[in-house]
Amino acid sequence: MNPSKALFKGAFILTIAAIITKILSAFYRIPFQNIVGDIGFYIYQQVYPFYGMAVVLSTTGFPVVISKLYAEQKENGEVEKSRLLLFVSFLYLQLFGLICFLVLYFGADLIARWMHDPDLSVLIRVVSIVFLTFPFMATLRGFYQGIGDMMPTALSQVGEQTVRVLTILFLSYLLMQKGVSLYLVGGGAMFGSITGTIVSGIILFMFIWIRKEWRIIAPGYGLLRKGRPWITPIVKALTFHGLAICISGMLMIFIQLADSLNLYSLLVKSGIGPDPAKTLKGIYDRGQPLIQLGTVVASSISLTLVPLITRDRMAARPEFLYHKIQLAIKVSLVIGLGAAFGLAAIINPTNIMLFENDLGSSVLGVLSFVILFTSIISIAMAVLQGLGSLMAPALATVSLFPVKYMLNMVLVPVYGTMGAAISTLISLGIVTIILLLKLKKMVPISLVPLRFLATVSVAALAMILSLKGYFLLIDNLAGSLAGSRTGAALQALSAVGFGVLVFSFIVIRGKVFREDELALFPFGSKFIYLMARKDRN
Repeated sequence: MNPSKALFKGAFILTIAAIITKILSAFYRIPFQNIVGDIGFYIYQQVYPFYGMAVVLSTTGFPVVISKLYAEQKENGEVEKSRLLLFVSFLYLQLFGLICFLVLYFGADLIARWMHDPDLSVLIRVVSIVFLTFPFMATLRGFYQGIGDMMPTALSQVGEQTVRVLTILFLSYLLMQKGVSLYLVGGGAMFGSITGTIVSGIILFMFIWIRKEWRIIAPGYGLLRKGRPWITPIVKALTFHGLAICISGMLMIFIQLADSLNLYSLLVKSGIGPDPAKTLKGIYDRGQPLIQLGTVVASSISLTLVPLITRDRMAARPEFLYHKIQLAIKVSLVIGLGAAFGLAAIINPTNIMLFENDLGSSVLGVLSFVILFTSIISIAMAVLQGLGSLMAPALATVSLFPVKYMLNMVLVPVYGTMGAAISTLISLGIVTIILLLKLKKMVPISLVPLRFLATVSVAALAMILSLKGYFLLIDNLAGSLAGSRTGAALQALSAVGFGVLVFSFIVIRGKVFREDELALFPFGSKFIYLMARKDRN
């Protein structure tokens, strides 16, 4: 297989695995919330950001850097150096993971008090164990990606998420049936993170064992002593490049972490009782699966974008490179605007369909626009990384946490959870502007033409008005179903199809994309028929 085909095959395999894991990660929260209720959901979501960090460390950043260095060394025939890389990487990550474990395990009481809920300390200790297991997965994934074999990484990610989700739902249902404390139920759910990582490690180990590849990667006697001059560059690459990519992948985790640390405590301090405040936070957290599902498409595109942009940059083909970048930004805006405005328009029946009632629909409607910002940000970060800029996305992401945390302190006491939703949008808006300005400096073309923006905005407005009219019609024709979960499901699902049709028709008729660009989309050949005849080739 030539290098180009191998690159695209590998990118395709990892993309499919990422889509499956993201969908699983979003969908399980819905039955989980239905099982444990809003307070149980609050308990789980308070601690989830710590697990999310461990996932990012084991799937992005470190494996990417290890794979890059390993591929370079193997290509140069440096067998001993490649073995040293894997050995040093494992030791480095094990030390890093041990530090994270110690901070979370022994600092659990302090963190829980910071969250204003001491009972969460047990859950934090449970999730801290994951940081002891991620170095093994990160190192082996880096090795396999370095030799161009993406299947072990893909299978380990899907296996981990599948077992984790099944554990969460099974233990939650079982413990709820036994009538135990919701915090114990949350601990059982967090135990799923441990079972998931164990299965992931077993899958990777089986590949190593069956193929007898442990002979290739096992360190030889005196390797550290002989390779001492090579150790410093490896540690520097992992520290700066690896951590930079990892931090860039923690955008939404930092948002959730800021909310975990001060949203509940701010609600309590504003005069709301502990249980009502937990319920409000749980209702607010319903937005997470909705946001995740909305951003799956954009984030999946970003996963395939980096190798494409890197290839054209290395091949010194600026015209192709700039076209791919502009197309990627346009796609992110179209998907983000369509998903954000569409979800906001149908949020009421969607809330009832998924979570049994319409509590917090106005807040979730505002949170829908997170999809727009995260779609643009994920593409912008992927483009910048493909162009070789790793620090700009990382610095922008790091700045997000203090901004979000402080805005919560200003807005939550006045507007409650709506204030938290607004602070999220403002924080993400700032990051979006920073990244687009950085991208504009590196790419000497217009990223978003004004005509494009006008057409897409008209399409979004027309979709909202059409959906409002559609709901009025449905309410008049089927009033008996209004308010029921079945009726809400029929409304929401049919509205999705109707909204996509209206939005797509205006976008395509407005010549936002050329015919050859539409052909790149899933079902693109079907969308071409929506174009005016004179615009088709």
